[in-house]
Formats: sequence, structure tokens, C-alpha cells
Amino acid sequence: MITHWPCPGPGGQSEEYALALDRDRKRRLLIVPPLFDEANRMRRMLVDTMRLLDDAGIDTFLPDLPGCNESLQRFEAQSLHGWRSAMQLAAGHFRATHVLAVRGGALVFPNMLPGWALEPAKGATILRQMIRARTIAAREVGVQEDSAALLERGRTEGLELAGWPCGASLIAGLETALPQVEGHHLVTQGQLGGGGLWLRAEPAAAPEQSAALARTILSEIGE
Repeated sequence: MITHWPCPGPGGQSEEYALALDRDRKRRLLIVPPLFDEANRMRRMLVDTMRLLDDAGIDTFLPDLPGCNESLQRFEAQSLHGWRSAMQLAAGHFRATHVLAVRGGALVFPNMLPGWALEPAKGATILRQMIRARTIAAREVGVQEDSAALLERGRTEGLELAGWPCGASLIAGLETALPQVEGHHLVTQGQLGGGGLWLRAEPAAAPEQSAALARTILSEIGE
């Protein structure tokens, strides 16, 4: 079911959405999604994982990052610091006992909670891939853009990357951000089987990967 949670942001208080499978059970898992288009590509797999965990007696919550999906906050105003604060608020609101951070979600998840990180990604890697995609798209229409010059401009003015209007704070944050996953269980793509869904051009279901991820969590979450 779709629910909402209160989240202060640069533009004031807002109500952000989350997908929740909540039966008020003891074990409560917050899932922090990947960043940018990877969130869309992996959402179906994560939702299928939530359904499997629900069947196994675990409540799950998949919140939207402020500025994304149906959020009324401006994406241009977002930063990694703001997203970290938002995910901490979501964890408290949903009374999460555990957390699963996926890819770039490991840059903004509430790491005081025990849990898992699925293929955590460095901020610089995400940023480099998005800038490269922009230069390739520009070249296809006869425009030459320099990656270093784009990054320099992004630090001060912000930059549109893959359709995302990233502000200067978000660009600067991504450039140096590292996953804070000390003490968390690392889940590799090899454990799930198949290729990483974040690499696909379009969103897709992956029932085998969802089942493998659910099994991994269930084997380690305890009673």
C-alpha cells in the first residue's frame, strides 16, 4: 500500500510517499533505493522482494527520496545531506529495525541501523557515469562537451544530467561521497545471480534475484 511520512526540506515541510507492507510486526526493514534512473530500473525487483519478505513475516518500507517520483520538493534543491536526513526521518517514522541500502542508496542510508548494502556505489562513480552519458548524447547531435569542464561548472552552477537537474550541492556531494557500510552485510550481484538490473536500459522484473535477496535477508535478520 502507498503511505506517506512527514519530511522537512529546503522548501519547508512536505509529505513524501512510501510503499509500505506494514502489519505492525517486530522486524521492520527500511529499503533505501538507488539514486537517479537506477531507482526506476530496480524498483520492480525490490517490490517483489518486499512481497516475499511480507510473506515471511517482515514489514518493509520503500520511501521516495525527496524531489523524486511524486515528491513536491524541487529536485534542484536536493543534496546528499538532505537525503540522509530524510532517510533518518523515514527510519524513525516507520520504526525501522533494519535497513537495506541499494547501490547509491548506501550514500544516504541511516547507517546506525543494522542491515545490508547491495552493491554499494561510490558517488564519484555515479557522477562520472552520468557525465559520460551526457557527453555521448551531446556528441550524437554534433556538440562536443568536455567532462572536466562540465564537472567544474557543475560544482558552482549545477548541471543537468540524464534529465536530472542536479544542483551544485548535489554535484559536490557526489564527487566525494563514499558508502558508509562498516558493519553491514555486503550483498554482491554474484549472490543474486544474473546481471545487475541497474545496467539495463529499461526497468525489468527479476524473480530469481528478488528471491535470492529475500533469502539472504531472512538468513541473517534473526528473530
